[in-house]
Amino acid sequence: MLLLAPRRSEHVACAGRRALVRAAGEVAFAEGPEGLRAVEISNQSTGYCPDPDSWDSVALALDRAGLAHDGGFDHVVVFRRCPRCAQLNVVREDDHVCAPCGAELPRHWNPPADEADESRAFSGRRRPPS
Repeated sequence: MLLLAPRRSEHVACAGRRALVRAAGEVAFAEGPEGLRAVEISNQSTGYCPDPDSWDSVALALDRAGLAHDGGFDHVVVFRRCPRCAQLNVVREDDHVCAPCGAELPRHWNPPADEADESRAFSGRRRPPS
């Protein structure tokens, strides 16, 4: 299911605080000769912190809604939670080092830090085992 909300809204609120969300982020649309088209798509959501692997779910939702797209995220954000200090980090230039404490960040998706975060966690394929 594709859920859309105004740009300045919160993704968690848009999803009705659902715990099982396959993808989240931002999308911009434009009218073209073939109709409405998704022209810019990202996985930027600090509420759900989806892994870039969530693209397949985005593509499926857009396809089901009859919205054309280019087949991938235009802007990719890599989120990792630090195992030492629990701070959420955005990984840039493949530098998997925690900005606040300098610890090495996991290479695979891991964002939930506690039960409150777990209630709104991304449920994609790369979710770490409990």
